[in-house]
Amino acid sequence: MGHRLAARRDALAPVQRDRVALALVVFAVLFGQVLLYPGVTDLVAALGAHAGSATGALDASAWFLGAEFVGFVLCAGLWGHLSDRTGRRTPFVVAGALGGALGYLVLVLLGRGGALAYEWLLLARFVQGAFTIGAFSLSMTMLMDLEGGHGKNMGAAGIAIGSGTALGAPVGGQLYEMGVFVPLLVAGGALGGAALLATRVADRAPSGTTTGLGDALARLRETPALSFPYAFGFMDRLTAGFFALVGTVYFRETFGLDAGSAGLVLGLFFAPFALLQYPMGVLSDRVGRKLPVAVGSLCYGAVVVAVYLAPTLALAAVAMVCLGVAGAFVSPATMALVTDLANADDRGVAMGGFNVFGNLGFLGGFAVGSAVVEAAGYGAAFLTAGLLEAGVVALALPAFLRLDLPGSPTNPK
Repeated sequence: MGHRLAARRDALAPVQRDRVALALVVFAVLFGQVLLYPGVTDLVAALGAHAGSATGALDASAWFLGAEFVGFVLCAGLWGHLSDRTGRRTPFVVAGALGGALGYLVLVLLGRGGALAYEWLLLARFVQGAFTIGAFSLSMTMLMDLEGGHGKNMGAAGIAIGSGTALGAPVGGQLYEMGVFVPLLVAGGALGGAALLATRVADRAPSGTTTGLGDALARLRETPALSFPYAFGFMDRLTAGFFALVGTVYFRETFGLDAGSAGLVLGLFFAPFALLQYPMGVLSDRVGRKLPVAVGSLCYGAVVVAVYLAPTLALAAVAMVCLGVAGAFVSPATMALVTDLANADDRGVAMGGFNVFGNLGFLGGFAVGSAVVEAAGYGAAFLTAGLLEAGVVALALPAFLRLDLPGSPTNPK
């Protein structure tokens, strides 16, 4: 008996080590990304964007943040296809992380002094995003390839995402106090470290797959249930994008915060979001995906509005904590739902599709948020974001609750 337990521990040790390594890669990507958010209006001004007014600053920042997410949207599925087609993941994760690191450094080199036209910097930002999504999406796909419950593996991804964003916001705010380009340098260093770390992770991709992108997408069309996690992921990322841009500027203008303080306020959302990811992923393995997704999404939409209605900074901070708790219910369960529904040899494309919809949500958050602020003010923008989140979930909820889901590996039907 003791020999069997020891053998099982020895077999699981590489899996646990790789789970930690992949989670750290995901962490590095999100940490570097969110470092830029607290002082993004200062950054785009230093890069040469002409944004004299508050709405002008929002527009220039939306273009800067949006350019990266356009790269995410256009290339997430491509990375997944290349990975599934070749039966390899690790080389693409390394290449994506290295390309993203170089992209951040190029922005620093080209942006100093505002000598280069802002449009060229947006192109560099797009290329940086196109590489970065390879490291992010395929690291999550590699977590899907690991043994153990899908909720556990996606919980590891979720806690990496939450921790990266939780630390990225306050640390980024403090880095802006040291210099407007310092967050870019640190982000590049984080992705460089992620590339080095990824070289030590074993490839567990299904070998010998010859599925073309058209065949894979055809099989995804045969699984219409994937539309549920894609839709929920879209809306959750929309509100995240909204807070990354509009929320940051709102806190700075309304409560007179500098970049460092704004980063701390954003961290009040991301800290509980991070700490609860793993236990909520395990919970979804035990109780199923439906309850966490339904309850968390509806509460999330309501709390978005509550953040704006809070009359003081202290109450707004409490609302941000509640927002993080609600988000933690949704994120790992939604990602695990993609894993439950996808075939083993389609996981790269399935997760790529999830990230495409999620990144479209981020783009929507930037675009819708800044447009509504310009047209009708912050109150209408917060109300729009909250109603979109809760409304889409409420409309989809009856069909989602009737969905016949496969059991997770740790809780089979």
